[in-house]
Amino acid sequence: MHDIEVVKKDGETYEVTVKDSTITTHIVTLTDEYCQDLTEGQISAEKLIEKSFEFLLERESNTMILSRFDLPVIGEYFPEYEKLIVERL
Repeated sequence: MHDIEVVKKDGETYEVTVKDSTITTHIVTLTDEYCQDLTEGQISAEKLIEKSFEFLLERESNTMILSRFDLPVIGEYFPEYEKLIVERL
């Protein structure tokens, strides 16, 4: 299990630290609109980002995850992302 810490930096920007054999830091942007679309307001943006990183870490190491990205970009690399993340919430 990976240790994932999500901290809101400002309006739509979050800093994510993943502690594994190597510690990595990522800057993720998430709009309220996209968060609402995926979660229907049922969970926080931080929890959505945490679950999204769990999804990514099942597919690649934390050192392979982009250091800065918009959360919807995950779906460009993994088309099943939105469907699976909604099922996990």
